[in-house]
Amino acid sequence: QTPGAVDRLRALMKAPTPQHLRIGVRNKGCAGLSYHLEYVDKPGRFDEVVEQDGVKVLIDSKALFSIIGSEMDWQEDALSAKFAFKNPNVKDACGCGESFTVGH
Repeated sequence: QTPGAVDRLRALMKAPTPQHLRIGVRNKGCAGLSYHLEYVDKPGRFDEVVEQDGVKVLIDSKALFSIIGSEMDWQEDALSAKFAFKNPNVKDACGCGESFTVGH
């Protein structure tokens, strides 16, 4: 996680109803997989918990192979604010960046 992502996650934990970010992947798009982010109250039974600089991120166990080694960043511009990923496992991605494929 970049410092920007850590700061954003820390802000989420200070909200009136603290939330954890859970990262997974879903079958979607022309390349096959897309990131799926959701806010949850607590980890799921098989979720991996990753902690950095005092903030935790939950990772769906089914997504571990696809995203292991990835760097997560928080990006803001005039039109959007989002978590973005730099994933060393990506072998191919669709032109719009919505979906990706990982190598085996």
